[in-house]
Amino acid sequence: MTNWKDIGYLQTGTPRQQLAYVTLQNLGVLATLRDFDPVLAGTIPLDIDIASSDLDVLCAVAPAEVSSFTELLRSHYAHLPEFALAQKIINHRTSVVCCFRYQEFEVEIFGQDCPTEVQHAFRHMIVEDVVLQAGGEAWRTAVRQLKEKGLKTEPAFATLLQLRGNPYEAILSLEGKSIEEIRMWMANLPALPDVG
Repeated sequence: MTNWKDIGYLQTGTPRQQLAYVTLQNLGVLATLRDFDPVLAGTIPLDIDIASSDLDVLCAVAPAEVSSFTELLRSHYAHLPEFALAQKIINHRTSVVCCFRYQEFEVEIFGQDCPTEVQHAFRHMIVEDVVLQAGGEAWRTAVRQLKEKGLKTEPAFATLLQLRGNPYEAILSLEGKSIEEIRMWMANLPALPDVG
């Protein structure tokens, strides 16, 4: 089982995962943000990224820490191309979104008032990892193909899994299911569509 909070797994991954590791190390982003429990989430850890995929770093930021967090982001990354920083309410929680470009990647740092492991992006990644373990390379390819056609990650999974309703909520309906339970779910689905 992958320890998502230790990016060491990227070192032995795909060429893009290895590049992501080097990029994060060069940026020093996880060390810089260590007080905010940073974790890399999204498509690159799962090897379902496409050329436009970014590096998504989640952080836990209490309301009292927002100002020190945003100052830290400004002091380390404001000089980088396409730097933008905003504060929003997302999923009823105070959230900070910081974006910039560094070398090959767009980087998004997302801080929210809850532990990183209960943030939706992290929970989605855990469910999607189980689905990919259950479905194998065919599912990884099908997700990538839908993403290349313009679908975001969660809608791509929801489409393939035939989940109804809001895909971001529907994915969480599979939370806690085992690889075997997901395989049984998949067995009742029609064959993967030819989306190539």
